[in-house]
Amino acid sequence: MSISRRHIICMKWGTKYGPEYVNRLYAMVRRHLTGEFNMVCLTDDASGIRSEVQCLSIPTLDLPPGIPERGWTKLASFTKDLHGLRGTALFLDVDVVIVGSLDGFFELPGDFMIIHDYKRPWRITGNSSVYRYELGAHPEVLHYFRDNFDSIRKQFRNEQAYLSDFMHQQGKLAYWPAEWCPSFKYHSIPSWPTNYWTPPQIPHNARIVIFHGECNPPDALAGKRNRKFRFIQPALWVAEHWKE
Repeated sequence: MSISRRHIICMKWGTKYGPEYVNRLYAMVRRHLTGEFNMVCLTDDASGIRSEVQCLSIPTLDLPPGIPERGWTKLASFTKDLHGLRGTALFLDVDVVIVGSLDGFFELPGDFMIIHDYKRPWRITGNSSVYRYELGAHPEVLHYFRDNFDSIRKQFRNEQAYLSDFMHQQGKLAYWPAEWCPSFKYHSIPSWPTNYWTPPQIPHNARIVIFHGECNPPDALAGKRNRKFRFIQPALWVAEHWKE
């Protein structure tokens, strides 16, 4: 694989995340990925995003009228001709915190790599905060989705459940090593009652810490959780990594 054909892809739409998330993500990638790469943000608003990031429009999913796209938008990354991009893409959610080398994410063999589900590891479902694929290599993901949307949304809760099942049926589903992409919620926060006096830690051998559910990086840094009766100390290490 040519090093110049490596792409980091993220998505930002709506108002939940500002441009600083994309800018900090770029800076973290630059610090932790050896050699050249191209970073792409698929977005509906490029204002405030640093010039090193290539901002492109989010392809439409062509859903029936009145159906919100929010829960399925990441599937647009499998468009057969994604703005003419070619090569290997590593998709990253904008709210992850990179704490270790990313080189292995481009070196590990496999057609489609994703995080294995944290809460129910006996299922095949992956967490799509970090996944890798060849651009344009899996257009059938989107074709089948568009042709069978009614049945898919009854069977699957969101895009990562559908995507994992589809790739599994194709014999292409594989997972990152478990320690590479730990969950802040499940792996960083100390168990009760030690969470009252021990701050969240970076899990051993972590490379990308995933923020899902009740915390995002600013909340973790401030020691805030978005559920009542759940306490954490400030995760001060977030400031060391989640920065430009």
